[in-house]
Amino acid sequence: MGTLKTEPARDRPDLLAPTVLAALETWTEPDVLVAPIDPTLADTAAFCEAYDVGLDVSANCVIVAGKREGEVRYAACLVLATTRADVNGVARRRLDVRKASFAPMDVAVAETGMEYGGITPIGLPVAWPILIDARVATVPYVIVGSGVRHSKIVLPGPALVRLPRAEVIEDLAKPIGG
Repeated sequence: MGTLKTEPARDRPDLLAPTVLAALETWTEPDVLVAPIDPTLADTAAFCEAYDVGLDVSANCVIVAGKREGEVRYAACLVLATTRADVNGVARRRLDVRKASFAPMDVAVAETGMEYGGITPIGLPVAWPILIDARVATVPYVIVGSGVRHSKIVLPGPALVRLPRAEVIEDLAKPIGG
């Protein structure tokens, strides 16, 4: 966990987006921790360097969207920072749309109730699938957003698969440079 100073997430509501806090109140996962960070360092590369966290334990949650028969379909893709989500392959097929892309920043923020750069799979809209690259589920502890830019959540990778609507997908992501 690098140099992060963690504590139980439920004890620090000031470090969580309201939607994340609400989700934690009903999710029984006991090992969810949170750590304050400098909000100017929330972006993955800067965060990992500043807090001595490996890219292999840092996960990015990206919101993807596509249309089918006039309806916009959303999903969250959770991938390790050493990979990139296969948005127009695996994610597009899972959404059953002709074309998928990253949701625009303003849409992602409005739909999730979270800050851009802090979006997390915990507390997303109930209808959205949470697509988790299989590599994320194997990490003993993974670091993800907290819904706000001034903190990060730390929890066991296997716990993420117990989120409502979570689906583990092999090769949802491709290694960067690979």
